[in-house]
Amino acid sequence: MPDKKVLIVHYSQSGQLTEIVDNFAAGFSAAAVEKIKVRMQKEFDFPWTNERFFDAMPESVLGIPSALDSFQPKEESYDLIIFAYQPWFLSPSIPATSILANEEFRKRLKDTPIVTIIGARNMWLNSQEKVKKILTDCGAHLVGNIALTDKNNNLVSAVTILHWMLSGRKDSYLGIFPKPGIDDDLISGMDKFGKMVNESLHNNTWESLQKNLVKEGAVEVKSNLMFIEARAGKLFSIWANLIIKKKNRRLWLIFYKYYLFIALFVIAPIVLTVYMLIFKPFLVASIRKRKNYYLGLQ
Repeated sequence: MPDKKVLIVHYSQSGQLTEIVDNFAAGFSAAAVEKIKVRMQKEFDFPWTNERFFDAMPESVLGIPSALDSFQPKEESYDLIIFAYQPWFLSPSIPATSILANEEFRKRLKDTPIVTIIGARNMWLNSQEKVKKILTDCGAHLVGNIALTDKNNNLVSAVTILHWMLSGRKDSYLGIFPKPGIDDDLISGMDKFGKMVNESLHNNTWESLQKNLVKEGAVEVKSNLMFIEARAGKLFSIWANLIIKKKNRRLWLIFYKYYLFIALFVIAPIVLTVYMLIFKPFLVASIRKRKNYYLGLQ
C-alpha cells in the first residue's frame, strides 16, 4: 500500500509556528509528509516596528491577501492537508489569508480532509470562524483543530507579546514578567497530537478525531476570553472599515493604537468584571453551548 500523502503549510515570522509544525510532523509515520513554509513577496520583518505592526490591522481584519513569493506543492492531491496559521488582530494573519486565497492551494483543498493548527496569544475563535468559512467555500472537510495559546493572564501576555514582537527577544521583560509566547512544553508535546491525527489518517476515523483531541487538551475555550473576543471582533471590524477608506491612514492608525491600549488595559477589565459578577451566573447554559460549539468543528 502506498504511503499516505500529507501536506503541511504554514507561515512563520518568529519561528514559533515552525517549531510547532515540526514537532507535530514528528508524530507521523508511514506517510509522505511534505512541508511548505510559505514566504511573501513583501515580507513581514521580525521583529516588527511599531508602525508596521498596526499598519497590518485593516488588511488582516478585512481578509485582504498579499502576493506569495511562490507556492507550488509537489502533488496534485493529498490524503490530508495541515494548515497552520496565526491570528493577527483576531483574524487570520495576512499571510494565512494569502495562502487561503492562492488558487494552487484552493484546488488541493477540495474534497480533502483538513486539520488546522493555530498558534495564538490567547484569542483565536473569530479567526477560526473565518478560516472555516473559506474551507467550506473551497469544498474542504475540516476534521480537526488544535489551538496552542499563551497560558498567562490576558493583560500579562499582552505586555510580554509586545515586548517579544517589538524587540525580537523571547525573554523576561524587565526580569519580572514571564517568558512570552507558547510554553516550550506545549510545543515539544505536539508530536502527541501528530500521532493522533496520523492514526485517524490511516484508520479513516476522522469522525472521532476532534473529540479525542479535545479530550487530550488540544483545544481550550475560556469563557472570559470568549466574551471579550466576541465584542472586540466587531469593534475591530468597524475600525478596519473606517481606516481602509482614509487617505490619512497613518493618523487613523495612531488613533486606533491608543484606542486599543485603553480598551485592553482599562475598559476590558471593568466590563469583564461586571460581566463575571452580574451576568455570567445567569448565562451558564448559553456559555456552555457556545464553548462546545467552538471546541467542535461545526
